[in-house]
Amino acid sequence: MTHPASGSPTGAPTGAAPDPVPPARRSGPGERDSPRRSSYERWRAPLGSRATALHAGAWWLWALGLATAASRTTNPLVLGLIVGVAGFVVAARRTDAPWARSYGAFLKLGLVVVGLRLLFSMLLGSPIPGTHVLFVLPEVPLPAWAQGIRFGGRVTAEQLVFAFYDGAKLAALLVCVGAANALANPARLLKSLPAALYEAGVAVVVAMTFAPNMVADVVRLRTARRLRGRPTGGIRAVLQIGLPVLEGALERSVAVAASMDARGYGRTAEVPPAVRHTTTVLTLGGLLGMCAGTYGLLAAQGAAYGLPVLGLGAASALAGLRLGGRRSVRTRYRPDRWGARAWLVAGSGAAVAGLLIRAGGVDPAGLHPGVVPLVAPTLPLWPAAAVLIGLLPAFVAPVPPKEASK
Repeated sequence: MTHPASGSPTGAPTGAAPDPVPPARRSGPGERDSPRRSSYERWRAPLGSRATALHAGAWWLWALGLATAASRTTNPLVLGLIVGVAGFVVAARRTDAPWARSYGAFLKLGLVVVGLRLLFSMLLGSPIPGTHVLFVLPEVPLPAWAQGIRFGGRVTAEQLVFAFYDGAKLAALLVCVGAANALANPARLLKSLPAALYEAGVAVVVAMTFAPNMVADVVRLRTARRLRGRPTGGIRAVLQIGLPVLEGALERSVAVAASMDARGYGRTAEVPPAVRHTTTVLTLGGLLGMCAGTYGLLAAQGAAYGLPVLGLGAASALAGLRLGGRRSVRTRYRPDRWGARAWLVAGSGAAVAGLLIRAGGVDPAGLHPGVVPLVAPTLPLWPAAAVLIGLLPAFVAPVPPKEASK
């Protein structure tokens, strides 16, 4: 058929060669639907949602690992590094939930603990001998029955440094617990508990959420007073804020009790007496075995039998909890899954704890700087590098919606 304008079969001008037509290329399966993803895109942290949320137990295991590492050292540089790692992860992965704002309160509580430890050391003295006297406080004479206790007296640099190291360790432990409170959802943590521990877990979760909810109430009331032009500092303001906080706590406790009663809290199913007795024996025997095994691991003479007894005790306790779960009539809707990212988060905390325990046996002087004679603390290199493993959750945990929207 000839084109009317050109007279050529292809519609091109007369005398021009037709354009070559490339052969058709057949695409593979799924190539047109989605592009090939790189390894970085597959392993980078997903956006936070109900389906990709990290297991709450992973955050607690990570925080307990950092706390265990903090308990193995008095070096202020290593303790400060642990606090910095916990703070960085909290800043990167916390949400806008009320419990996520409790980290700052725990950090301030840690500073208060350090200050109180220094104050008590100055007032009550210290068993640490020292030669660098800073100042002398008026000493109060005590009766004969209080021999060995003094109030006031000289204050040395050695005793203050020792008190600061001791207070910094306790402050780091509090900060690690605060990091777990700020990152883990208490309600979802309760859902992950075994059925036999549900009632005890409710009490623990309510106790853990008391401090975050109280901090949220104080922040809300202080903001309201500031917007109304009223002072937020001073004794009078504290008293005016404290009464609504206590009233809100009472109303919240009544609401929680009503909701627990409406959902059948405390109701159990009927089980045979033999199962109840077996559950009691296995649980108590397992707990006693775990205590004996832990003591054997800590004692120098019981290292041979400590680990087997600890393993048998843990297995017995788990069997008891499994049998005890038959009494619970509670069901779980969409239980949280323990995925690969949860293993990475929990494993990073366990790695930090294990490496710091190992470092305490290899280089105890680096983790416990001396105060008599008074020496400046130094940062041990490979224990500090081990602490940096705790930063892994900031890169593998799901990104919260607040950060994802930026």
